[in-house]
Amino acid sequence: MVKQLDKIVIRRPDDWHLHLRDGNLLKLVLPYSSSIYNRAIVMPNLISPIIDIKSATHYRNFILSNIPQGHIFTPLMTCYLTEYSNPNEIEEGFNSGIFTAVKIYPAFSTTNSFYGINNIKNINKVLERLQKIQMPLSMHCEVTDINIDIFDREARFIEDIIHPLRNKFPELKIIMEHISTKEAVEYVESSDDKVGATITPHHLILNRNDLLVNGIKPHFYCFPIIKSKIHQTALRKAISNGSSKFFLGTDSAPHFAYRKESSCGCAGIFNTPTALSIYATVFEELNAIRYFESFCSENGPRFYNLPINEDKITLIRRPWKIKNIINSSTYSLVTFLEGRTLNWFVKN
Repeated sequence: MVKQLDKIVIRRPDDWHLHLRDGNLLKLVLPYSSSIYNRAIVMPNLISPIIDIKSATHYRNFILSNIPQGHIFTPLMTCYLTEYSNPNEIEEGFNSGIFTAVKIYPAFSTTNSFYGINNIKNINKVLERLQKIQMPLSMHCEVTDINIDIFDREARFIEDIIHPLRNKFPELKIIMEHISTKEAVEYVESSDDKVGATITPHHLILNRNDLLVNGIKPHFYCFPIIKSKIHQTALRKAISNGSSKFFLGTDSAPHFAYRKESSCGCAGIFNTPTALSIYATVFEELNAIRYFESFCSENGPRFYNLPINEDKITLIRRPWKIKNIINSSTYSLVTFLEGRTLNWFVKN
């Protein structure tokens, strides 16, 4: 009989895919990231997107000014790629440390993506420059053709976009964000070391039955949408094998409750307060705790060519019932898995 762990100590993790939003919402959610993670790749899809050095600097300064005293947290900024992006501006931002990565959103694929890419051929000059300077390209991997079933859009993106893209730019460094399908797992595993992927806690712990059976769960609704158990199983198998190609990216994407609980609810899950505990739960279920630290704290920085954190964080075995952390007459956010009990608790 295997002895049950009472605690897990790992290097402090980083979140390689995070939405902090802006304004009052950022002020509410930022402390939950900065209390756990040392760094985070901050998504640029604000209402006014982060498209140049000036907007990135302003946004980064706003984040830094709202980090609680005593927290050590570094926001890593991304440049929202449009069909009018200037390769020189992007390279300057990368060389100066303002930008860590560039983000592609297919137009109308997710929240605030209407400035995104309609035709990948229109950004060939930017992609050529990214390949030359080895600047990471972070991709939302879904096609947006209304004739393609929403559950098939990630697989079609691989076939229609990534295959020809990598044939043309074989040295381009690509992060396939929040992968959600068996096809994506297989593609990453079969690719060279220029391709990596983030996996969210919600795609590991949910399948579409959780979203749709016995009533639609608006707080499980996200893009890419939660898939069938076949795909959930493929994601879980990927992290249980210890591959360095996969790493932590929560894709925590908060919306106020009234925007989720409506006739046309927003896509996005606020999981920052629960994510690390969920990852630990899944790794333990898979008998893969030996790979937990590398997934959370090592694979990401190695892919981005950044130093691995030296300080530690501890999770202790302690059942805790998840409550809504932000719930008032003015602001209400529903925390992912609210009402459920997890067995791992992050000790700060």
